[in-house]
Amino acid sequence: MPTTILAKRRLIPGKTSELVLDAPHIAAKAQPGNFLILRVNDHGERIPLTIADADPEKGTVTIVYLVLGKSTALLETLEAGDAILDVCGPLGAPTHIEKTGVVICVGGGTGIAAMHHIAKGHARAGNHVVAVIGARTKELLLFHDELSAFCHEVLVTTDDGSMGRKGLVTETLRDRLAADPTVSEVVAVGPVPMMRAVAETTRPFGVKTTVSLNSIMVDGIGMCGACRVTVGGQIRFACVDGPEFDGHQVDFGELCARLGAFRDQERVSLEKFHECRCHDHKKA
Repeated sequence: MPTTILAKRRLIPGKTSELVLDAPHIAAKAQPGNFLILRVNDHGERIPLTIADADPEKGTVTIVYLVLGKSTALLETLEAGDAILDVCGPLGAPTHIEKTGVVICVGGGTGIAAMHHIAKGHARAGNHVVAVIGARTKELLLFHDELSAFCHEVLVTTDDGSMGRKGLVTETLRDRLAADPTVSEVVAVGPVPMMRAVAETTRPFGVKTTVSLNSIMVDGIGMCGACRVTVGGQIRFACVDGPEFDGHQVDFGELCARLGAFRDQERVSLEKFHECRCHDHKKA
């Protein structure tokens, strides 16, 4: 059944947008860490997106996406009032949340939005939540205000120092772990290299570290096998066994290699999409 877009917010024009969807059947059951699969039209591919927020009372779910390939470029052409052909969810195992004390949630890029729902879940459970978020510049930083509404601390890093501390999220994370031995868990959501770096940062401290591997998923229901990852020396499937795993057990080398396997084909597909759109505009 088509799902209506109730609101659209361009967080970074041309690069990142937020959609609020009218999806009461998903909102009623969505938990932190869950994702959904959407298909823009009957010729589109399936896109896995972590749920950034859900409001059961309003019957809405919020997603945030990076315009990276053809399918997300096609999604970006839709506006409030338009409909997405298929939206399936909530999918995946929810984040394991219990009251444990101090939890640090690390986010980078669009992963900050996905981390938002997890951080909110920890705050509701009574944990002291520290958000560590980073971007290249202040203008590219997402969800700072949203996280500030419920997190006990929001620590910001930017590559150029335009907001918060100049440097990487791992530097701020390392300093916090060194200063606070009570941290019970670190959750990281974002680009794979960032999650890998977070896992290596926390390893010497022996702190439980959870990472989200939704970026490698395709069909989202365990049928295609494309999202297989090696965790603790065993094969796991991100969509049904995850998407969250112990960051100290993930084979990130294998994951990075598999994520880049079709990069050239994806680039060509996106280029042809833009070429076709340009031709259509000229005809109009």
